[in-house]
Amino acid sequence: MKYVLINPSKLKGEVKIPPSKSISHRAIICAGLSNGTTNIKNVAFSEDIKATCSAISSLGVSIEKEGYDVLKVKGKSNLNVIKDNINCFKSGSTLRFLIPLTAITGEKVTFHGEGKLVERPLTPYYDIFKNHNIFYKNEDGKLPLTLKGKLKPGEYKLRGDISSQFITGLLFSLPLLDGDSKIIITTNLESKPYVDLTLYALNKFSIHVYNNDYKEFIVKGNQKYKSCTCNIEGDFSQVVFWAAAGILGEEIMCKNVYKYSIQGDKVIIDILRDMGAKIETYEDHIIVKPSKTHGITIDASQCPDLVPALAALASVSLGTTNIINAERLRFKECDRLSAISSELNKIGAVVEEKKDGLLIIGKETLRGGRVDSWDDHRIAMALACISSKCENPLIIENSECIKKSYPDFWKDFKKLGGSLDEWDMGK
Repeated sequence: MKYVLINPSKLKGEVKIPPSKSISHRAIICAGLSNGTTNIKNVAFSEDIKATCSAISSLGVSIEKEGYDVLKVKGKSNLNVIKDNINCFKSGSTLRFLIPLTAITGEKVTFHGEGKLVERPLTPYYDIFKNHNIFYKNEDGKLPLTLKGKLKPGEYKLRGDISSQFITGLLFSLPLLDGDSKIIITTNLESKPYVDLTLYALNKFSIHVYNNDYKEFIVKGNQKYKSCTCNIEGDFSQVVFWAAAGILGEEIMCKNVYKYSIQGDKVIIDILRDMGAKIETYEDHIIVKPSKTHGITIDASQCPDLVPALAALASVSLGTTNIINAERLRFKECDRLSAISSELNKIGAVVEEKKDGLLIIGKETLRGGRVDSWDDHRIAMALACISSKCENPLIIENSECIKKSYPDFWKDFKKLGGSLDEWDMGK
C-alpha cells in the first residue's frame, strides 16, 4: 500500500491535461472494429486504457504501442474469440463496452474483473440475454460472467438512468449485425454527453446512427467501420482537480483542452464560474485564477465524475453547496458519495450525505490529517487538490490508485509546486 504526505502549499504554473479516457476507450474499440490500420495519437496508458487494449486484443485485434503516446491498431470487422477469458481489471467501460461485442461472435467468453468492478451492476445486459436466448452465468450477480450466444438484430429496451455505458456497448455492436436494430430508452437519459461522445466516435469511423431526441437510436445493420487517424484531446474530468487547486492557490494554466470540445464535463467551467471562480478560456487552454468561491446547487445527473472534486472545493467555499441527482455515484469505483463525505469530514469539513447527493457547509480551512482514497482515483485527486487549505499535512492512503486514469498525477502535482512525499508501506 502506498501513501502520500502533502505539506500544505499553494500550487501554480502550467499543466498538460492528460488525454480523455472516455474518448480513448471509444477510439480504440472503433479502430479495433475497422478493416485497416488506425493510428491513435496522444494516448495516456492508464490502467483502464490498458484494460481495453488487452480486452479488444482478445478478439483478434492487433495493437502496438509506438513511441510514448501513439497506438497502432490493426482492426478486423469479423471478430472471433482468440482468448476466452477476458480480464477487464477495474474498468467499467471496458466490461460494459466489450460484452455485446463478444456476443456478436456467438462464442463462449468469460469476463473477469478486480476491485469494485466485480460487483458493479450488469442487470440491463442480463435482461437482454434473457430476451435473446443468450446463455449467461455469474457468481451471485457478480463477476466472473460467462456468456455464450449470438446477438441478433431487433429492438432493445434500456433504462437511461443506470449507466450510458450499456447504450454505448450496444451502439458499437448493432451496426455489425445482419439486420436493422433500434434502442429504445425507457426512462429519462442521464449522462447524455457520454452518448454524444459515442455517436461522434462512430461517425468518425463511418458508422451512422439516427438519434431520435435521445428517446430511441435507430441503427442500420451491415455497416462497416473504416480506419482513420485520431488525436485524443485533453480530459475535462481531469481539469476539475487543477482548477480547484488554482482557485485555492495561485494561477494555473491547463493546456490541451479545447474550447469547442463536445465533452460533457466541459460544464465544469460554467459550474466553477457560477461558484465565483475566475476562469479565462482560450482555443486550446484555460487559465484559472485565485478566487473566492461560494456554494450553489449542482445538478450532477449529466456530470457525475466531477462530483468528488466539486464536493472538496465546496467544503472550503463560502456558504452552502447542495449536490443533487447524484445517486449513481454509489455504483462507481466505490460509493463515491459515502467516500468523499466520510474523508472530508475526517479532516474537519461539514458534509451531510443524502440518498442522492451531498449537503456541504463551507469552512475557511480544514484540519488536515489522515484520509483514505477508498482505492478510487477521483477520491484521491479530489482530496489532494484542496490540501492547500489544510492547517496540517494531509496523508492520503492508497495513493497509487491514480494510475487508473492519471498515472502522472503526483508528478504533475510536484511540478506545480506541491510539497509531496511518497512511500510504500507494503501489503
